[in-house]
Amino acid sequence: MTKMNFQFYVEKLKNSKNYNKFIKDNKEAFPCSCFFVVDKEEGKDRQHFDFYIPSSNKITSFPLENGSEQIDTEIKDGKAPAKISIEHDFDFGKIEEMIQKKMEEEKVDKKIQKLLFSLQNIEGKDMFVGTIFISSLGLISATIDLEKMEMKDFKKKSFFDIMNIIKKDK
Repeated sequence: MTKMNFQFYVEKLKNSKNYNKFIKDNKEAFPCSCFFVVDKEEGKDRQHFDFYIPSSNKITSFPLENGSEQIDTEIKDGKAPAKISIEHDFDFGKIEEMIQKKMEEEKVDKKIQKLLFSLQNIEGKDMFVGTIFISSLGLISATIDLEKMEMKDFKKKSFFDIMNIIKKDK
C-alpha cells in the first residue's frame, strides 16, 4: 500500500530552487495540473507539477524525480487551462484503498500494477483522474472528487477493448 501524502510532494516542490526562481519571475503563474505515477512493481514512482503562465501562454512543468528541473511547453490550441489547488491534503494510500474497495465491489480480482493520476479542474472542481493498470492486460479508469473524497466514475476495460476503439477510429 502506498504511504505518501500529497503535501509531501508539494513541500518537495516548494523547497526546490528552480520552483522558487520560477515563482519569483512569474508571479501570475498558477498550478493547472499535477501528474503522479505510482509503480507497484518496479517502484519507479514519478511526480510533476504544471503551472500556467497567462502572459506567455506557456505551461512550465516541474518533474520532481529530476530535481525539479524546469520544462517549458507552449499551448498550441490557445485554450488556457483551469487553475487547481495544491493545498489538498490526502494520502495516496487512501486513494488506492478506495480503488481497491471499488474493484472488490465490481468483482475485479486482478492485482494493481501501476497507478497514473492527474489532478485537474473539471467543471470547477478539483478531480483526481486515474488510469490504473491491472494484471491480465486490464485497465481501470477512475475519477475521484477530492473535496468529497468520493469515487465519481469507475470503469474497467481490457487492453483489447482499447485496441478495438483504436481500430474503429482509423
